[in-house]
Amino acid sequence: MPELPEVEVVRRGLERWVRDRTVADVAVLHPRAIRRHLAGPEDFAAQLRGRRLGTARRRGKYLWLPLEADTSAGTPDRAAPDRAVLAHLGMSGQLLVQPHDALDEKHLRIRVRFADANGTELRFVDQRTFGGLSLHDTVPGDPDGLPDVIAHIARDPLDPAFDEDAFHAALRRRRTTVKRALLDQSLISGVGNIYADEALWRARLHYDRPTATLTRPRSAELLTHIRDVMHAALAVGGTSFDSLYVNVNGESGYFDRSLDAYGREDEPCRRCGTAMRRRPWMNRSSYFCPRCQRPPRVS
Repeated sequence: MPELPEVEVVRRGLERWVRDRTVADVAVLHPRAIRRHLAGPEDFAAQLRGRRLGTARRRGKYLWLPLEADTSAGTPDRAAPDRAVLAHLGMSGQLLVQPHDALDEKHLRIRVRFADANGTELRFVDQRTFGGLSLHDTVPGDPDGLPDVIAHIARDPLDPAFDEDAFHAALRRRRTTVKRALLDQSLISGVGNIYADEALWRARLHYDRPTATLTRPRSAELLTHIRDVMHAALAVGGTSFDSLYVNVNGESGYFDRSLDAYGREDEPCRRCGTAMRRRPWMNRSSYFCPRCQRPPRVS
């Protein structure tokens, strides 16, 4: 599943290509793609027609397009958005900006056409249909048009408003382990399995280290590594292990070539040369160096 860097790459593409464009028509080609919009495909399309899309936003792995407030009743232009299109990419979802005359993708699920003469449209393509689009009310007064259904999701480490002190205090309170905490979206969002393993390797922390043992400097160091690895991934378009993750122009990222931990079982640790190990973990895998990331002592 795409993590913060991959979703941010898509968000930047949407900001460039669909911001301030007015929706002319919407075609829902597969109902499962809007299953979270309980009113159904016709209502989804009707509520989008004639609405102008605002700047694409993101919180963790979620991204959304605010709908500029309806001005037909005298609402001031650029008022706080009242609704938003929430996108969840799931395992294989893609938001693509394509020319009108481009051939339809095999797994095209939703098509959004615009009222301008730009010549491009927005397409949601999803092979496995785990992702989708939905319309939601926004948190009242929120300038970014945050959808109310994700208001419980914590801010991510690249968010300027991320509270490091609160994060450390929460770590100390939790009776859990460090990797579980990093994947807890109510504590810190956007960090998934790949970037958790990468940050823990950089911080020399074992994934089973109890959070209660982390000092304030240690948790600050871990946050620094999380941010560094995400910035590095962003610089090369994210991580693409197959053709399912692409940006809005259909291009893959290539941070997978720079991974230090994830996917490197039996390969030498780039720091000490010890063979990297993989262990089953919560229906996933954890990759680590047994020398640099020593497991916690069992008391």
